[in-house]
Amino acid sequence: MAKFLSTKDFSIRKKVILGFTLSIIAFVGVGIIAYRNLLTIERKIGFVVKGHELHDTLLEARRYEKNFLLYGGKENLEEALTNLERGKEVYLRIHPDVRGLKGVSYLERLENEMERYGHLLRELATPKGDNPNPRSEDVIEAEIRQVGKDLVDLSLRLSDFEHTQVQHIVKSLKTKLLFFAIILLLLGSFLTVLVSWKIVRPLTVIEQTTQRIATGDFKPLPVVQTRDETQSVVEAFNKMITELEKRQDQLVQAQKLSSLGILTSGIAHQLNNPLNNISTSCQILQEEIGEGNSEFVGKLLSNIDQEVDRARDIVKGLLEFSREQEFQQNLVNLENLVIRTTRLITSQLPAGVEIFTEIPEELDIFADAQKLQEALLNLLLNAAQAMPNETGRITVTAAKDKRAKQVVVQVKDTGCGIPEDHLPHIFDPFFSTKEVGYGTGLGLSVAHGIIEQHNGTLSVESKVGEGSVFTIRLPLREENYLGD
Repeated sequence: MAKFLSTKDFSIRKKVILGFTLSIIAFVGVGIIAYRNLLTIERKIGFVVKGHELHDTLLEARRYEKNFLLYGGKENLEEALTNLERGKEVYLRIHPDVRGLKGVSYLERLENEMERYGHLLRELATPKGDNPNPRSEDVIEAEIRQVGKDLVDLSLRLSDFEHTQVQHIVKSLKTKLLFFAIILLLLGSFLTVLVSWKIVRPLTVIEQTTQRIATGDFKPLPVVQTRDETQSVVEAFNKMITELEKRQDQLVQAQKLSSLGILTSGIAHQLNNPLNNISTSCQILQEEIGEGNSEFVGKLLSNIDQEVDRARDIVKGLLEFSREQEFQQNLVNLENLVIRTTRLITSQLPAGVEIFTEIPEELDIFADAQKLQEALLNLLLNAAQAMPNETGRITVTAAKDKRAKQVVVQVKDTGCGIPEDHLPHIFDPFFSTKEVGYGTGLGLSVAHGIIEQHNGTLSVESKVGEGSVFTIRLPLREENYLGD
């Protein structure tokens, strides 16, 4: 038992078991005490009933006794003696039932008085010639009246005494039941508080944390040293949060690698043009060596420098996108970010698809440029892949919503649209409406997670055959809406 109650390992299970055990013991204790009291009450009530029967019988005997003393008559005397014998029979039935009860002393005195009363009645009925020691009738009558009165008083006192005892037992039982009800109420309150504090409250916290994790917030729960299952569950939950955060990072990286794979083939085409221009300019320069046309040579060298810068920007954009780094928010010009993103995707657009941007030049936001670029790139790739017959238009717009204190970025396309029954699932990981081999189902999920990581929202409106509009809402920096 000492080991069971050890504070070092006094788990919720043990506390609940102890609480229910104490409750059961209390219930059983109340039941036993109540049962014993009810048995006692039953015995006493039975005694009271027999006591009233004895009292009535003795009253009947006295009635015939008075008739005998007033009118004489042998039949009255015989009836008095007959009722006295009935009273003795009732007494014999009472005696075994009340053995050990406090009222038994009254019975013993009552027995002696009944014997004396019967003896006096017989003495009065005996002729004086047959009695060797005759006494005066007046003396005998006076003694009979006194003994009869004592008999009736004793029987009545006996019944009243036991009736009073029944009332005391009932009162005591009420007190005990009230006491045990208070104990059970305290035990119930203890169990309610225990279940609420140790089980319901942690489960509520875990439920809220699960919803928070679903939004991309992987902040762990504080671990309280309760030394019970709650602590173990919280520690296991925190371990799960850590693993989920790692898996999310792996998911984001997997999608980034997938996007890189798509972009790489287009980058080769993008680099091909500046490289061709550089190669042509170099060939012309080789032919012009020794001709002495410095102005023409300078023009060719300037062209080479421009094409080198162009190639460098293409490679730089790809490297910036592919670089893996910790989430870090800084002041970012949204127009520049969108231009760099559209540059990466230009080579992936079919010949019939055009992309337009409408971004205010001065619009700055507080964001992680690389991750926000990845989210925009995934939306643009999704829009490009949704174009029927490889023709259409993609428009990227941005504006301030001063009332909501947000920046609203929209990516619109004139693609095939999304069926209504698919809309609730498009941000789920690995959900894709594309054919096998044409998408991982991670792009929109990753974009959704990145936007939520910026404390923003990503929503979609779409109609089949008309296109889709993906709306990004990001918090607006205070100076951006107070300064206007």
